[in-house]
Amino acid sequence: MDPLNLSPTAKVGVMVCGHGSRNVDAVTQFNKVADGLKSRLPSYEVDSGFLEFATPVITDGLANLRDKGCEHILAIPGMLFAAGHAKNDIPTVLSRFEAENPGLKVHYGRELGIDNKMIRAAGARVEAAMKQADAEQGIVAPHDTLLVVVGRGASDPDANGNIAKITRLLWEGLGFGWGETAYSGVTFPLVAPCLETVAKLGFKRLVVFPYFLFTGVLVKRIYAAIDAAAAAHPAIQFVKAGYLNDHDLVLDTFADRVKEILEGNNAMNCMNCKYRETVLGFEDEVGLIQESHHHHVEGIGTGKTGHSHDLHPPHGHDHNHASHHHPYPHNDHPMGPRSLPGTVEGDKIVCPCGRFACGKEHLERL
Repeated sequence: MDPLNLSPTAKVGVMVCGHGSRNVDAVTQFNKVADGLKSRLPSYEVDSGFLEFATPVITDGLANLRDKGCEHILAIPGMLFAAGHAKNDIPTVLSRFEAENPGLKVHYGRELGIDNKMIRAAGARVEAAMKQADAEQGIVAPHDTLLVVVGRGASDPDANGNIAKITRLLWEGLGFGWGETAYSGVTFPLVAPCLETVAKLGFKRLVVFPYFLFTGVLVKRIYAAIDAAAAAHPAIQFVKAGYLNDHDLVLDTFADRVKEILEGNNAMNCMNCKYRETVLGFEDEVGLIQESHHHHVEGIGTGKTGHSHDLHPPHGHDHNHASHHHPYPHNDHPMGPRSLPGTVEGDKIVCPCGRFACGKEHLERL
């Protein structure tokens, strides 16, 4: 791609596009990251918004930048990896807004991805957890420690594979005795069966690191699974590492993604994209229309009700909805995502995909 070569007088805005959460703390942490980016890009107007489950929505942030006179908007996904949200949902929102505002140009950047700065930030979180555990529970050598990295989980094998690469880079870089990868939902193995499996390998300590930007329901669910595994295996020391949050190197990587747009180096890696390449096991998804699937939960806000997944089945299950995700081919895998029993939370049952609390009647339809 070519550099933008913007006029020195052109007013440029930066838009940070977040996923969104019903968890107020997650929204607060995302906003803190957006504020941190403002300090790194003082020459630009910076705004932010969410794809789903929180307000303001992405179009609100775009409108704010437009109203401040921005002629060019550099939009970056607040995502660790490029799965459906970064590839489909956010671009749909951006393209629609650009089409509705002639004269305004929206330039889209790439996800945080596999980046040495991100690896160093992740390593710092893991090392901090190890240091605290050494002080509180006694020193355990890295060779006697097993690392489990937990990713969000997606129906995109390329994004899931990136989490596995993060695991290997941390495992080898910090010298752990062993490393495994788990996912909070959608794919396999889910956290609980992964921990039950690795507990049998004979390591003295298990460090579990959620490779997430922010807190939220999924991170809390990961920590709850760690507590359950620790209770079942009292002879093993289980350690919870903190998620990435607003680590300085994370903020630096966000700033790098904005600079890449200006330099024309913002292309995603499409080598293993299931929409463009014949990926093993996902051959029938090549060439599928890429569009947003989140309009029904856009802008409902934390603590609010609306057209959400509490009322409609989550991704891939709503056969009556006009637009839904392609069915994930391994839903019946014995380590997830649908084959494991749902977790009861009040009068709800958590969808076995691990992502949403759905009605009991939904679980019966799976």
